Amino acid sequence: MALGGALAAAAGPAGLGAAAAEPLAAPTPFSQETALKAALALAGAPYKAPDAPLPSQFTGLNFEQYASIRRKGGTAIWADEKLGITLEPLHRGFVYTTPVAINIVENGMAQRVVYDPADFDFGKFQPPAGSGDIGFSGLRILAGSDQSSEDVAIFQGASFYRSRARGQNFGVTARGLAIRTGDDPGEEFPVFREFWVEKPAPASNTLTIYALLDSQSVTGAYRFTIRPLETTIIDTEMTLFARVASDKLGVGAMAAGYLFSGLDHRRPDDWRAAVYESTGLQMLTGKGEWIWRPVSNPETLQISAFADVNPRGFGLVQRSRTFDAFYDDDGRWELRPTLWIEPIGEWSEGDLRLLEIPSPSEANANILAQWRPKAAIPAAGTMSLAYRQFWCWTPPSRPALAVCTSSRVGRFNGKPRFTVEMAGDVFADPQKAAAAVADLHASPGKIVAVRLFPYKDRKSVRVMFDVDPGSETFSELRLTLNVDNQAVSETWLYRWRA
Repeated sequence: MALGGALAAAAGPAGLGAAAAEPLAAPTPFSQETALKAALALAGAPYKAPDAPLPSQFTGLNFEQYASIRRKGGTAIWADEKLGITLEPLHRGFVYTTPVAINIVENGMAQRVVYDPADFDFGKFQPPAGSGDIGFSGLRILAGSDQSSEDVAIFQGASFYRSRARGQNFGVTARGLAIRTGDDPGEEFPVFREFWVEKPAPASNTLTIYALLDSQSVTGAYRFTIRPLETTIIDTEMTLFARVASDKLGVGAMAAGYLFSGLDHRRPDDWRAAVYESTGLQMLTGKGEWIWRPVSNPETLQISAFADVNPRGFGLVQRSRTFDAFYDDDGRWELRPTLWIEPIGEWSEGDLRLLEIPSPSEANANILAQWRPKAAIPAAGTMSLAYRQFWCWTPPSRPALAVCTSSRVGRFNGKPRFTVEMAGDVFADPQKAAAAVADLHASPGKIVAVRLFPYKDRKSVRVMFDVDPGSETFSELRLTLNVDNQAVSETWLYRWRA
């Protein structure tokens, strides 16, 4: 199994007693097989949701009250050990009521972190006395010195987690696993039941977390190797065990918020130019084609599936990196991370699934992307996959082609009019820019009134075209710029809707 013998446990210095401000439970043996064995044992028993009573004072908290609960200074795990990485167990409450066990691993032994209310500042909220060990809702990872540490990643809620590059705000959210997203009889949300966190060696700048996933359909053992650098890299290795025959599984799942832009004009009275965490979905197919699919906030749910074999990369990408793209002093959307995933090994057949969900609020993560393996897992079967996540400003893999820098749509003479700008060094040569030809297709419908505008100062070619959909209410659009019958740009895809 992929997560078994291939995973080596890191050894750290002795002395578990100083690992956390909270007390620690009695040590138990831990090995690289611990999460695997736990997931296999869970898979052989009926599903039972995590059950840990939580005082009503915590379940009734609103967002502001919950956000006021903070860790006290100096109480982070390893805060006094100068390892360059510290941990903060997160309090339960608000919507984060599901408990997750947190263990610290050192020298082959694991000790569970025990909840202690003395480590939290509750602000104006008065917690109930004598609550006992109510556990935690998740885990925050910080990097840096005591004086300048910053959040690197947060694992909290179901199997959700977030990370970011240095200097960024949080944005796009990842999932350990998605099940039946957008399908009947409704989505199933797996949860992480337990984490085992290996104590890092001093100055290693690497943190390893094992996780136990559980749901009605599957269980899973995960290993996350986190390296917080200028770009935060998270290597994920997962092995799933099926309780029942399972398909419609989403691997490398991610979600971002998108309210409006020049592609949908949903907010004409908004003072901002645009509001979104991700400009679009980028794909590098198994055959080496670079595809760019701008996303938008539709009137109705839109689901797109891009079939592929052994994909080489995909992610929700924020390409708008200037304040002027948004004019939002609070949101600072230009500082949101891109999440780019590169599969490790072969992923065989499947499709990259994109869901665009109507949303009236910028607080909703309404743009979802995930890889859907074609092969189902039979009951009592297993599936193992691995991938690398880059939480970054720009994906490390980039096309040696012109890329889309702007997509806009409006109406002219009753027809949809698009402008798509492709920019790249290839268009620094005025002759090549002038020789560019638009390879444009619409299905259903047809393309009319195509014009190209080269701009030497921007190293770009801007394509303007109208779509005549006839009596149809949608059209799948495809655009590539060619020079001498060779593609010099990535492939732009979009679904127009009436």
